[in-house]
Amino acid sequence: MICWINPFTGLAGDMLLGALIDAGAPLDRIRSAVSATGLTGWDLTAERVTDHGLAATRVRVEVTDPCTERRAAEVIEMASRAAPRPVATLAVAALTAIAEVEGRLHEADPATVHLHELGGHDTLVDIVGNAAALHALGITDVISSPLPLGRGEVNAAHGVLPCPAPATLALLTGAAVRGCDLSGETVTPTGAALLRAVRTRYGPPPPMTLGATGYGAGSRRLSDRPNLVSVTLGDPVPTTANEEVVVLETNLDDVTGELLGHLITRLLDAGALDAWTTAAVMKKGRPAQVLHLLTTAHHEGRLRDMVLAETGALGIRRITATRTALPRAFETVDVDGHAIRVKHGPYAAKPEHDDVAAAATALGLPLRAVAARALRLSREGATETSQEEHRAQ
Repeated sequence: MICWINPFTGLAGDMLLGALIDAGAPLDRIRSAVSATGLTGWDLTAERVTDHGLAATRVRVEVTDPCTERRAAEVIEMASRAAPRPVATLAVAALTAIAEVEGRLHEADPATVHLHELGGHDTLVDIVGNAAALHALGITDVISSPLPLGRGEVNAAHGVLPCPAPATLALLTGAAVRGCDLSGETVTPTGAALLRAVRTRYGPPPPMTLGATGYGAGSRRLSDRPNLVSVTLGDPVPTTANEEVVVLETNLDDVTGELLGHLITRLLDAGALDAWTTAAVMKKGRPAQVLHLLTTAHHEGRLRDMVLAETGALGIRRITATRTALPRAFETVDVDGHAIRVKHGPYAAKPEHDDVAAAATALGLPLRAVAARALRLSREGATETSQEEHRAQ
């Protein structure tokens, strides 16, 4: 299931949770997931509101426990108890991102960094609640329009800070943003961490069959517009997409394997769709490699110059081609505390190699064993979601 987010006036954890509930996420399963963490002294309610003529859902967290701040390790440990397991994995990823950012900003150990505003009940309920809502709706792919960033100042535990807050900016690294005329905090650290944890892509809605749309209301009242975020759900359209691409090639008989490996990594990091080499025999029987690079016309010039500068080649060939791309979606599974992305296509699924390699090294397990466990967890998660939906019907 695809979820496209339209953060009209910004994004906060409670606004996103309200929108997902409005789109059909069951409140009882969200409460159950939060209860599994062991958190006490809270209650989560959802109410219907109207903001500038638009009906929406607003969530409220009523707190009776006086504890308002915790250390990061304590919050993460509580989130790890959430059920089912995919909910815990996503919640831990979001809270770990917050802890790492706070650690860098305050030059402290992420495990022991003290979370002030982000250590209270609201943060844990919002993050675990959103993770449970996404899981209950079967969402595997999240896309968002560019996020509007406000201006001005915000009061925090460390004093008056600029908007956007430093933690928010750090969590939004790599996200698409735009300026807006609103003052104050329009994107919260909790909202930014959730988008980071689900590996949100940014842009217009992809091809999909439209389903439910939900609207989540914020607590702030604006004078000239509704303070809402919307989520639109849909099923991927199972069609292939054809696009025009460019293949660049050059023959190389005087560069080392180390240089080629370095260059391929650079090209992929710089936006190449793919890069690879094939063995060849050139004139006078010299062994060589043919470097191939797949790109779009937009990036062609920059990548061509990179190849020529790195290799010293005196020429490069250009071939136009048509690429057929099948739809794909990502999910994240937890293998003994290590997050592994799994890419799903129409006919198969595959764990991401870098994630598998990192987990295998940390766990001291064979690469193939970790990959197999990630695939099994992915299949079990899909089966679990299907069974839960069947029971709900």
